[in-house]
Amino acid sequence: MSKQVSDFIVQRLGEWGIKRVFGYPGDGINGVMGALDRAKEEMEFIQVAHEEIAAFMACAHAKFTGEVGVCIATSGPGAIHLLNGLYDAKLDHQPVVAIVGQQASTSMGSNYQQEVDLLSLFKDVAGEYVQMLTDPAQARQLVDRAVRIAKAQRTVTCIILPNNLQEMDAVEAPPKKHGSVFTGVGHAVETPVPPTTELQKAADVLNSGKKVAILIGAGAIGASEEVQQITELLGAGVAKALLGRAALPDDLPYVTGAIGLLGTKPSWDLMTECDTLLMIGSSFPYSEFLPDEGQARGVQIDIDSRMLSLRYPMEVNLAGDSKATLKALIPLIKRKTDRSWQDKIKASVAEWWNIVGEKSMKEANPINPQRVFWELSPKLPDNCIITADSGSSASWFARNIKIREGMKASLSGTLATMCPAIPYSVAAKFAYPDRIPIALIGDGAMQMLGINSMITIAKFWKTWADPRMVIVVLNNGDLNMVTWEQRVTSGNPEFVGSQELLDFPYAGYAEMLGLKGIKVDRPDAIEAALDAAFSADRPALVEVVVDPNVPNIPPHISFEQMVKFSKAMLKGDPHELGVITQTFKDVFA
Repeated sequence: MSKQVSDFIVQRLGEWGIKRVFGYPGDGINGVMGALDRAKEEMEFIQVAHEEIAAFMACAHAKFTGEVGVCIATSGPGAIHLLNGLYDAKLDHQPVVAIVGQQASTSMGSNYQQEVDLLSLFKDVAGEYVQMLTDPAQARQLVDRAVRIAKAQRTVTCIILPNNLQEMDAVEAPPKKHGSVFTGVGHAVETPVPPTTELQKAADVLNSGKKVAILIGAGAIGASEEVQQITELLGAGVAKALLGRAALPDDLPYVTGAIGLLGTKPSWDLMTECDTLLMIGSSFPYSEFLPDEGQARGVQIDIDSRMLSLRYPMEVNLAGDSKATLKALIPLIKRKTDRSWQDKIKASVAEWWNIVGEKSMKEANPINPQRVFWELSPKLPDNCIITADSGSSASWFARNIKIREGMKASLSGTLATMCPAIPYSVAAKFAYPDRIPIALIGDGAMQMLGINSMITIAKFWKTWADPRMVIVVLNNGDLNMVTWEQRVTSGNPEFVGSQELLDFPYAGYAEMLGLKGIKVDRPDAIEAALDAAFSADRPALVEVVVDPNVPNIPPHISFEQMVKFSKAMLKGDPHELGVITQTFKDVFA
């Protein structure tokens, strides 16, 4: 059988080092599916239960490995389903290539079934590169350009393949004539470093500061040693954006933890009291949690110059790789002899962890969600991979989990979409079969896409050398984060019609799929349930029935927020007594 265009595309992806594709079939992409079947010894196809899951998994693969993630879907509705996961990758600056089918080129423009203007549809999410195959000789450069640009720009690219062209004879090398393009495979990872003159300017600013605050994000992952070195030299404290939670372990005494609405009080104090700010590899969006303009002199390091001075007006902007730039900057930094600022930070951090523990152990009806995460934290296996969903589960992930050296962790940072926690964990398991992923998710995200993702786990877990994976579901019957936003930011009581969820047997569903399901509705049963999950011979889901009235209190409560919360209670919230009781317990702690 002669090699088809689809065979060539799969082969070319393999030449770029890609070994796994996440997706869902359909007639618009059947040619590539046939090629994937023929190449199954070299290219693994992971069939998921929904195209959005495939895009999330490609994003997670990129996040956890640093490699390009690839997802595939059919024409029309299949392609549309990819979008949310692709936007997650784009907004978190992850290299992902989407391959989507299209109706036959002969039918384009005829209002054909499932014909969607995919070039227009993907023009935003894959704005750096989205192209449709129009000639078999074009396939080579489409694959090369899509992968190279995704990798170089850390973004999403897209290749659109009309189904009739997929099964045409491949043209491995275009004819050598005017109009032909000859591309090649390979892209060296760049580690740019700013000029020495700019590094010296940055050092002068940092050396003159008496109260230095450092904020790190996903761009600091891999630069842990350098961040620790410069922090020690500057006598600084380090706050972490959510995407940078695994960039530095939480057992370092000067690490103040997460920043922002889901952040800690030490991080809030660090930013409000500093006179100098060093931001490393972060596009943290909430400027209200950074120093006031003019309060602090600023230095920022980011590999993407478009992200410099975006959240705070920096005095020195260093466009470069975080690790390489810090290595060049550290010799210019003078060790501060006055350690009073860092000592104050360390004391604040130690006090904070005591408060977190005290808040976590407060009684609730039936279980305080903070306690679930507080008891989970010390049981986390070494080198595990933690994923969190959006919502209240992200709050407790941000505040109650202590990340240790060697762990990986991520969530949907900038898009903050629901549903990626379980797809992220499954992708992590395929990338690192010997490590244990832990997904932290609420019941809203479980009902939206999580139960579909469980089907993917059920399909593949027996192929894993170590089948352990743990999913923790917070079952509170409520879209909890939005409920609290209705109260605190809008001054309205809970809108039961929009917030209440149908009770669903999550643990029973896991058992039905052949996985281990454990339901917990008493606080004294949490520890045993977690032990059973981590020692299971298969993926385990721990469903914990938790109190929706435990508040997500931000590190700083404004007068306006207090007024709106009071108005919500006066208007007659359906859970008024429980809300007031649990809020008082948290504030008192």
